[in-house]
This record gives sequence, structure tokens and C-alpha cells, in this order.
Amino acid sequence: MTELKILAVDTATEACSAALLVGDKLFSRWEEAPRDHTQKILPMVQAVLDEAGLSLTELDAIAFGRGPGSFTGVRIGISVAQGLAFGAGVPLIGISTLAAMAQGAHRLDGAERVLTAIDARMNEVYFGHYELCDGRMQLVGEEVVSDPAALIEARGELAGSLSCVGTGFETYGETLNALADELAVSQVRFPAAVDMLPLARAAWLAGEAVAVEQATPVYLRDKVTWKKLPGRE
Repeated sequence: MTELKILAVDTATEACSAALLVGDKLFSRWEEAPRDHTQKILPMVQAVLDEAGLSLTELDAIAFGRGPGSFTGVRIGISVAQGLAFGAGVPLIGISTLAAMAQGAHRLDGAERVLTAIDARMNEVYFGHYELCDGRMQLVGEEVVSDPAALIEARGELAGSLSCVGTGFETYGETLNALADELAVSQVRFPAAVDMLPLARAAWLAGEAVAVEQATPVYLRDKVTWKKLPGRE
């Protein structure tokens, strides 16, 4: 069996990253660059391809950060991924921003139970609860966008130790800390493309890759998005 080759790109938050899986080898670039995604992402892609000695046409698939996150950032990421995949003739795999952050907490901190929260502005957070299964973070329940206080009321307190990840805990920590009886602060603030790769590999093996035109972003706050940008697709 030939080595599986998957490129991952993410621009859904303040961070910008690209990573490449070639068999069991990883190549990655990551930078916190809130307003420079369009300038940074393609050079990052070229850097990891050059480091691995590969061309786009040798890939099996391209994964992208599908959101939730910044509307503009999510759109940049999916547009770049679609352009690359169309040119290379390969399918796409959408990976949750929140799942990638939870996977990062496992990689860097050894976390097995993770609460992820991205500051969604407007006094809300994008939230997800993840638990480790077979080396990958699996979603418990659903990803939601919610007022932090309403989230506490809906979820109640979770037993045992969990790790908290993301800017939502920085902004609304006093409220969100009530989600668990014991929370460990992770060093992960933003997603990284390298943490999308274990999830993308599993999705590829499960036959979940899709054609370029079928790739879709996840905003969680669709109605608000359309109000802000009328006429946009």
C-alpha cells in the first residue's frame, strides 16, 4: 500500500497554518497572523510540499478548517483548499476547528477530555465537548454557538477533570469555569493544521472525502452571517 498523503490548511481563527502527512511523517508551518492569512497560507503550503519533496498532484486529499471561526477566515480557508484541490484533481475533507483544537490539547498536553470554546463576539462562544477515542478526539453532543451563561444552564456541571482550550475561556472564563468541577488550562489557544491530520486520515479511511464542489463551511451562526454580508454565497 502506498503512503497516504494529505495536505491540511487552516485560516479559521487568528492563526494560519499548513501541514502535510506523508505516511507517518509530518511537515508543518504555523503562525499567529490575524490579518495576513491571504499572504501567509500559500507560501506555507509550498514550504511543506517542498520540505517533503512533493507536488500537489501527488496528494490523496486536502483537508481544510471548516469552522466555526471568523467568517472571513473560514471563507479564505475553504477557497484556498478548493483552488488547490481543483488544480490537483483531489478531493476535500472538512475538519472542525473545535475538533482540531481538542486534538491539539491531546498532542501537547496529553488531554483526554476537552472543552473547546472560541470567542464568537456578540457575548457568545463557539463550543464543543470532546473525548479521546482510539487516539482521536470525538465530539460529545453537538457543537453550538451560545451565550456562556445559557451554555452553563443547558449543560450543567461535568464530573471529573477536563482541559479547557481556546479564546472563549480567556474572555468568559469566570462563567465557563462552572462547566466542570475541575478544569486544567491547556496551552492551546488556536487550531493548528497539524492537528487536523489525524482526523483527516480517519475521515479518508472512512470514505468521507468529498468532491471540490461539495465542500462546505460551518458557521453555526448562519443567520447573523447572512445579515452582515447580504448577497454573499
